[in-house]
Amino acid sequence: MSESARFDDGTIEDLRARLRATRWPDAPAGTGWSLGADVDELRDLVTWWADDFDFAAHRAALDALPGRRATVGGIDVHLLHQQADGAGALPLLLAHGWPDSGWRYRRVLPDLVAAGIDVVVPDMPGYGFSAAPSVPLDSRDVAGLWAELMTQLGYDRFAVAGGDIGSGVARWLAVDHPDRVVAVHRMDAGMPVYDGDPAALSAAEREFLATAEQWRADEGAYAAMHRTKPQTAAVGLTDSPAGLAAWIVEKLRSWSDCDGDLWSVWSRDDVCALLTEYWVTGTIGSSMRMYHANAEVPRSEQARRVEVPSGFTLFPVDLVRPPREWLERTTNLVSLSEASRGGHFAPVEQPERYVAELVGFLAPFQRAFVRPAGV
Repeated sequence: MSESARFDDGTIEDLRARLRATRWPDAPAGTGWSLGADVDELRDLVTWWADDFDFAAHRAALDALPGRRATVGGIDVHLLHQQADGAGALPLLLAHGWPDSGWRYRRVLPDLVAAGIDVVVPDMPGYGFSAAPSVPLDSRDVAGLWAELMTQLGYDRFAVAGGDIGSGVARWLAVDHPDRVVAVHRMDAGMPVYDGDPAALSAAEREFLATAEQWRADEGAYAAMHRTKPQTAAVGLTDSPAGLAAWIVEKLRSWSDCDGDLWSVWSRDDVCALLTEYWVTGTIGSSMRMYHANAEVPRSEQARRVEVPSGFTLFPVDLVRPPREWLERTTNLVSLSEASRGGHFAPVEQPERYVAELVGFLAPFQRAFVRPAGV
């Protein structure tokens, strides 16, 4: 089945009917987004999703992507794979996070290929158009699958980049396969793991750890649900498209550089494309279960240092931004830059800046690379 085939008329009509029949909660006057999703704004989006979103155009856009399927570790995986012209193309695997999929990188794919890079964008198992695994996988498991995928594609050595959970996947690829990963670029360092003496840290590092703890208290309720009781939330989110929209859109707004105005950064087409893909694939539950798996990874393993050359581009409205001292402590840091705009979803929010940062970081590795014959 092609990805667009999931958008059959019956599925779309059922989705529209559910959206139009939404049973809305009340909302205290003047609370806006302070208690979670703004009901009035969400109601407008749901109406637009049901009545104005062009599902046929989205199907056509999916068909135009360089998509393919592969079986990796016994799991049916969907990926985008586009090769650049010339023998010197550096292979690059882009790792996404939650609440998204390979959708995160579609906007930057053409420019990266034009820069002479072979780009591979897989949907993690249980995300996007990839099949859900029989048991939840953690980021290290996915990294192992992606190493196998790159072997299948003919790439012995490659670069990797990612953000959110994808930052963790990129990190594990570098930790577990340092002989294959030539360089790793990340938009964040993940939530910090440190069990040593705080006195051994710099003041900036101690502040970073404290900020992360405060973020968990203020914004981390969703992650606690994902880690502990994901199936409970999955029942409602798989049954109600309005509930699904509330769960995802609140994060798009909170984590992006939009100054509180969701639509100053996001188009309704981009948002409804993501929501529709989550809906028709039924992957919200399987995507959340990955948090439970990641929570089981031993802290000692999470704290291992990355020795592969590492670069970071930090965007100002991302969740928690690490200081240089932390990045030097935990990685072989060779490049660090800070963007003036952008948040957690930089490849969608600031695609030109993201491409420029990534291409600039990869340039010295790209000059030394020759694509294997036959790829």
